[in-house]
Amino acid sequence: MTASITPERPSATEGQRSRPLIVTEDEALLDDLLRLCAAAGAEPEVAHGALTRRGSWETAPLILVGDDSAARLSDRARRQGVLLIGRDLDDHGIWRRAVALGADNVAFLPDAETWLVDRIADVAEGVGRQALTVGVIGGRGGAGASTLACALAVTAARSGRRTMLIDADPLGGGLDVLLGGEGAQGLRWPAFAESRGRVAGSALEESLPELHALRVLSWDRGDSVVIPPSAMRAVLAAARRRGGVVVVDLPRRVDDAAAEALSQIDLGLLVVPAELRAVAAAHRVASTVGMVLRDLRAVVRGPCGPELGDEEIAELLGLPLAGQLPPEPGLADAFDGGEPPGGSPRGPLGRFCAEFWARALADEGGVTA
Repeated sequence: MTASITPERPSATEGQRSRPLIVTEDEALLDDLLRLCAAAGAEPEVAHGALTRRGSWETAPLILVGDDSAARLSDRARRQGVLLIGRDLDDHGIWRRAVALGADNVAFLPDAETWLVDRIADVAEGVGRQALTVGVIGGRGGAGASTLACALAVTAARSGRRTMLIDADPLGGGLDVLLGGEGAQGLRWPAFAESRGRVAGSALEESLPELHALRVLSWDRGDSVVIPPSAMRAVLAAARRRGGVVVVDLPRRVDDAAAEALSQIDLGLLVVPAELRAVAAAHRVASTVGMVLRDLRAVVRGPCGPELGDEEIAELLGLPLAGQLPPEPGLADAFDGGEPPGGSPRGPLGRFCAEFWARALADEGGVTA
């Protein structure tokens, strides 16, 4: 159980790895806090009786103060990022000690263990601006959503941004195949199917295959594996904490795992071929996806005829138009030659993706690599 006293929290620079500070003389509490730090991937500084390093109170990104030490630290300079840790929910005096200490929050163990691990892990990973997360979904089968998802990721990586591509469609055949890396070393979805708690963003990134300067989480060629919503939540949250951009290839059927993925998408692209039947199918997909994802936009895959233009299609779907994706001759030949979708920055697909990122990242105020 936690209760907020002040809403502010200390900021951290992306990529910075900092050590939290533990201050307590309670050996049992210290053991618990060390265990939680280990679960969060953090190596803390520990002060048993007094602060052992000059300036540690002022510079530590997060300070965990045992309730046994609160009184003797009440004269310390006020700062953000101080948590008071207790065990007794019925001890109402802890709130007075928290105010005297200037703590941001009071956390009671064991109830608040999961919350506390998340706070410690944020510090260990140096969480800054989260990744701009873009989901791509086909309005019908064969619409080209997976191709666009790969091209967006390849284009973002080519511009020097940290990029992760996540295949959330278990029936899509595997995005690593589209990128020519089905034999690349690294983990696939089955390795994360049992994830329940927090997944470390750095560990996730380092474990995945690296293809065309981006990291890819795809499916293996084994039996179908069911990804529970908790695993989808943990993996996507870890990917987003790494910053940069995350591209997610989404299934058209919204099950619990897909709904969890949609809840973490900042912007969705619905790929719709310029055909009446495709528009009808896409309308059903948009109606379902729109119940979870607020910002859904249409990408019309051309060529468009005079009777059915891209703006008309977007209007029929009731969606903003993200743009028209013109045909790209020779795409299959390029794939056979080892070039991924969007591999040519001068091709129609590469130009579309570059223009999309320029607009999307400008709207976000820029996304750091």
